[in-house]
Amino acid sequence: MKALIRKVIFIILTIEAKIVLLRYRPKIIVVSGTVGKTTTKDAIFSALSKTFHVRKNSKSLNSEIGVPLTILGLETGWNNPWRWLSNLVIGFLEIIYYPKYPEWLVIEVGIDHPGDMKKTASWLKPNVAVLTAFGQVPVHVEFFEGPDDVTKEEADIINYLRRDGIIVLNADDEKALRLKGKTNHKVYTFGKGENADLVASHYSVVYESVNGRPVPRGVSFKVSYLGSILPISVRNVVGDQFVYPILAALSVGVAVNSSLVSSLEGLRNFKAPKGRMNLLAGENETIIIDDSYNSSPMAATSAIRNLAEIETAGSRIAVLGDMAEIGRFSASEHRKIGALIKQKKIDILITVGRASELMNEQAIEEGMAQSRNYHFSHSEEAIATVKRYLKPGNIILVKGSQSMRMERITKAIILEKDSASDLIVRQEKEWLARS
Repeated sequence: MKALIRKVIFIILTIEAKIVLLRYRPKIIVVSGTVGKTTTKDAIFSALSKTFHVRKNSKSLNSEIGVPLTILGLETGWNNPWRWLSNLVIGFLEIIYYPKYPEWLVIEVGIDHPGDMKKTASWLKPNVAVLTAFGQVPVHVEFFEGPDDVTKEEADIINYLRRDGIIVLNADDEKALRLKGKTNHKVYTFGKGENADLVASHYSVVYESVNGRPVPRGVSFKVSYLGSILPISVRNVVGDQFVYPILAALSVGVAVNSSLVSSLEGLRNFKAPKGRMNLLAGENETIIIDDSYNSSPMAATSAIRNLAEIETAGSRIAVLGDMAEIGRFSASEHRKIGALIKQKKIDILITVGRASELMNEQAIEEGMAQSRNYHFSHSEEAIATVKRYLKPGNIILVKGSQSMRMERITKAIILEKDSASDLIVRQEKEWLARS
């Protein structure tokens, strides 16, 4: 019965959202791809906010019900029927009157199964489609025949663009770039190479000295477009993957006739989403790279590579959970991460879950000392071992798929525990109540 009521509520909210779109006719930007959607969506929102009245998905509400909630400006009701009933009433009232509905909606759309994109994009009919990146073995691949089918599903968004719609895509991603030659829509590209319209260069990590030790504080790079060169900096994060959301945001600004100066001014307010390569102060003068929101082979590879490149007077520790939803590729992809750990000379490997034990096995087979490897079934079990490495100057990467609940490790070792809800993902009471 509960499932039936929930389904009815979702149907009604979707109908309300469709009517709201017809009534107020906002322009719509949809963000698709297998990695970096939320960060890209947030960056686009920031870039356009100085010029337009803009709304975006709250957090990562990108599902079949998350999109209608975004259109209606509502939050999830979780398991509270009264909150869902309130959402229905508010949605109905918005159809009658909404004083200042946003000019633009920036909507992240996620897919889990074949056909998911059509269910949402067919009635959104976006003005702009942004394609982030696809990767060789994307998350959710276990529900598809293979990686190319996931790419096809994510890229299906371009088939639902308005006739005068615009495509913004990552020119450094081979699968994304191929789409440029398969459409008659106007295309803007971004990346680090010569195929891009907006090009990033001179990426570097920004450090400051604390007690004689280098401490990472953010990243900086330059963006060039039509002869203009813009300096960009993002605080409290690390990783060259942040280049791409900023480039995408600037590209969207160009596409919708917002000046680069205005977009850059808006991006000064950009703050990376929680759990995405955030730099947090750890106990005992350690630095945490909190990437605990989710994981995939592409994202894990990037995170480890960036961990290896950070300057430090201490040790580099990787605390990694399972990469879920990659199906038959699980064993080989977890082993690849283990090999990368040894190749990049990461000092300590601590894994959590079931499949991640293959990371340990592979790292040891590659020559990493067994004494530097630890494995646990659950995130809580790993905390005591992680705490053994809270020594001044050490840098600790925490990453894993959502089901691994790796944020519990981050919470246990951050310095400002009273601020956990502001710093770490999944701190809502509904998440905290889950086992």
